Amino acid sequence: MATSIKKIVGASLIGTTIEWYDFFLYGSAAALVFNKLFFPESDPLTGTLLAFLTYAVGFIARPLGGLVFGHFGDRVGRKTLLVVSLLLMGAATFLIGCLPTHAAIGAAAPLLLTVLRLVQGFALGGEWGGAVLIVSEHGDSARRGFWASWPQAGAPGGNLLATGVLAVLAAVQSESAFLSWGWRVPFLLSGVLVLIGLWIRLSISESPVFQQAPKEETAPIVTVLRHHRRDVLTAIGARLAENISFYLLTVFVITYAKAEKIDNSTVLNAVLIASAIHFLTIPVWGALSDRVGRRPIYLAGAAGIGVWIFAFFPLVSTGNFLAITLAVTVGLLFHGMMYGPQAAFFAELFATRSRYTGVSIGAQLSAIVAGALAPVIAVALLREYNSAVPISIYLGIAALLTLFAVYKARETQGRDLAERIHA
Repeated sequence: MATSIKKIVGASLIGTTIEWYDFFLYGSAAALVFNKLFFPESDPLTGTLLAFLTYAVGFIARPLGGLVFGHFGDRVGRKTLLVVSLLLMGAATFLIGCLPTHAAIGAAAPLLLTVLRLVQGFALGGEWGGAVLIVSEHGDSARRGFWASWPQAGAPGGNLLATGVLAVLAAVQSESAFLSWGWRVPFLLSGVLVLIGLWIRLSISESPVFQQAPKEETAPIVTVLRHHRRDVLTAIGARLAENISFYLLTVFVITYAKAEKIDNSTVLNAVLIASAIHFLTIPVWGALSDRVGRRPIYLAGAAGIGVWIFAFFPLVSTGNFLAITLAVTVGLLFHGMMYGPQAAFFAELFATRSRYTGVSIGAQLSAIVAGALAPVIAVALLREYNSAVPISIYLGIAALLTLFAVYKARETQGRDLAERIHA
């Protein structure tokens, strides 16, 4: 029996929020406790760098997850793979909460932590493509941008949830209690969240577009490389400014604030407020792309962030809470103009039986060169030049590349996803 589009959207949004909660939670814990609990023999800075190295490992596994999940998602269906990705992510996150520390088992502790982080990245690499496709393929073409943008809101939703849980624990626990056992609570909580997500996801129907599409003998990756090379490059290029800006605005900004001697809570509260607005406005940009097209909204977002980043760091440097909140909020609004239409835009580039593979490879390959490296490159530039201007130029160049990729792409708004777009 067909499932209503609202239920499909709800299942995708809840699932992506949980998966992003798990992914972002690791990043927060890497900064707060993993350097002390899993890398205690290093000096504090080295320990933090090692903790963030395990964080980056999650990005490396994402393209592999996209390839594997994409292949089977194009062969056996979207729903099954969405359930598997949620189970994998939830199990890895729950097990991180159970891990013995370096004090208990020595070098095996960081090794196990790294393996579980790889599983997290692998699962997230498969999650995104399936979540946006099952919504895109259930919805009608007239409102596809709006409906498909809701799973995108799972990223700021997961970030809000992870930050909120950690903030509550920090408020009710002493630092020693948090280091002793409190840090485990958010990871163990993931087990409950995953059960809720599974219950919802198992109740939805498979994509009707996928079910009606004729089976192909050719492997999906072969089809993508043969017929969709340009579309993969479009997706990679389109993701550059979007992915880099997100991690600069929400992750690197904390490091920059420390360098500017700004209180952590000031920046974290600003990011929280901006993320809430971001969550609410992503579907607005998706809906607008249904009216004027995917490319105009995406191009406006890329151009906007390429200019705004030159005002962003001076505003943060003031140390004023309202100025910092304005800087992050406007930056995330421009990010949302790219991220909102992105799901429908990418889905409309590929044929049905290679769509999961195509969107996953394009999105996740870009995540390595963009999201994974953005904080590292930004820190290196700040150390080398003691100025944020080179960082702004870095994102400005990425914005130009995204503008070129999207400008050269065809407009996809209103395309029939059941249409065979290759021979």
